[in-house]
Amino acid sequence: MAEENPQSSSSPSVMTKVFNDPVHGHIELHPLLVRIIDTPQFQRLRNIKQLGGTYYVFPGASHNRFEHSIGVAYLAGCLVQALRDRQPELGIDAQDILCVQIAGLCHDLGHGPFSHMFDGKFMPLACPQKKFEHEEASVKMFDHLIKSNNLEAEMEKYGLVLKKDIPFIKELIIGPPKEETHSNSSANKNSWPYKGRPEDKRFLYEVVANKSNGIDVDKWDYFARDCHHLGIQNNFDYNRFLKFARVCEVENEKHLCTREKEAGNIYNLFYTRNYLHRQAYQHRVANIIETMISDAFLAADPHIKIEGKSKDKPCTISESVEDMVAYAKLTDNIFDQILYSSDPNLSTAREILENVQCRKLYKFVGETKPTKHTNMKLEDCHKLKEDLANLSGNKLQAEDFRVDIINMNYGMKDKDPVENVFFYKKSDPTKTEQIQKDEVSLFLPKHFAEQFIRVYCTQLDDDSLKVAKYCFEEWRKENKSCGKPSETQ
Repeated sequence: MAEENPQSSSSPSVMTKVFNDPVHGHIELHPLLVRIIDTPQFQRLRNIKQLGGTYYVFPGASHNRFEHSIGVAYLAGCLVQALRDRQPELGIDAQDILCVQIAGLCHDLGHGPFSHMFDGKFMPLACPQKKFEHEEASVKMFDHLIKSNNLEAEMEKYGLVLKKDIPFIKELIIGPPKEETHSNSSANKNSWPYKGRPEDKRFLYEVVANKSNGIDVDKWDYFARDCHHLGIQNNFDYNRFLKFARVCEVENEKHLCTREKEAGNIYNLFYTRNYLHRQAYQHRVANIIETMISDAFLAADPHIKIEGKSKDKPCTISESVEDMVAYAKLTDNIFDQILYSSDPNLSTAREILENVQCRKLYKFVGETKPTKHTNMKLEDCHKLKEDLANLSGNKLQAEDFRVDIINMNYGMKDKDPVENVFFYKKSDPTKTEQIQKDEVSLFLPKHFAEQFIRVYCTQLDDDSLKVAKYCFEEWRKENKSCGKPSETQ
């Protein structure tokens, strides 16, 4: 629901619109944000599930990237406006706020069907050489959205300078230009890599996608929204963080900081992230459903044709990521397109999706944890499947197995992200310090990453499953560093 509101307290001269959000309540959005929302490229997000295959396990998880993106834009505005009100010396202007909100709104434009299933499972197998990342696709889609809807004049109407602010918005989404981040020269390492804003506004780059410690409004929204729809308790309150957030100088760099008494709550934030992964995002049934959907997409990929820029050269599913005209047409609806197709070329893909609907899922074989020194990578999966097939004595083939590598962490691989958070004290809000874990609590974790290897069997009969479990157990014994398996279900 959106209603016009001429009485916006933050910008009385601008006709905002009010949206009734199930998580944040009634929120006001700038008319330029509304103009972006009312484009085909943004409306596409209505048809991309926020949690992909998790919806097949948690019936409430039917929310989409559309409402999440609106929530992130709103929270981005809340945080930057709070900093502006609290610290006018920072020089935050209306254009800064608007750009950060646009970045929050558009940060997920590049997600493919079923969200992270597309970039985490399908694309690495369909096009391993592309190393597809949805953030890069978001920037490409943002460009396409602006140009195809003639939004440059609209942006200038609200005071944005295109040559400065459009690059700034892209940097907020994706980070610094790759030629800067990949450079080995000491000069570039010490220079400011961003073009959109000067270094004294470094803190603005920590609002939407915080590369320093992962505390950003994207997480604030998906914690609250996902917990709301999953029926899981959210232990982090972003409203409290807003009350204590301020910008402090840390080694001559301006960063977002919070009060020292909030250290425990910051650990709660990362614990909540980890808990959501364990309970929902990496649920073993949800994961195998996503694997099956990915298998179906792989089988269908050569036969699906999506019209892009060139009508004479339509794109496959995987090729569409290079053509935003085609990619804008690619949503979760591709599932139904395959499922209800009568094309004989799609028979294999169609059968897999029919099995998903009828809950004839690949069978769970077992799960194990490698040690810290034997963590597996995606490219190791094929060898593991061959090893399992060899152990079966030709009763099963490598293609009868699926291997899922699950990396659990606090968002910064094996590092403690709170080590990159700086805190100030009430007595001197200009001075920051880091807080050691034992100063917060002795109950805090000592390790911040672990890996699970899950094996599934595509053959559904009892004999095949029995053989598959035997092979997995034998493989685990031969690879003692992979620990004990969890109980199968």
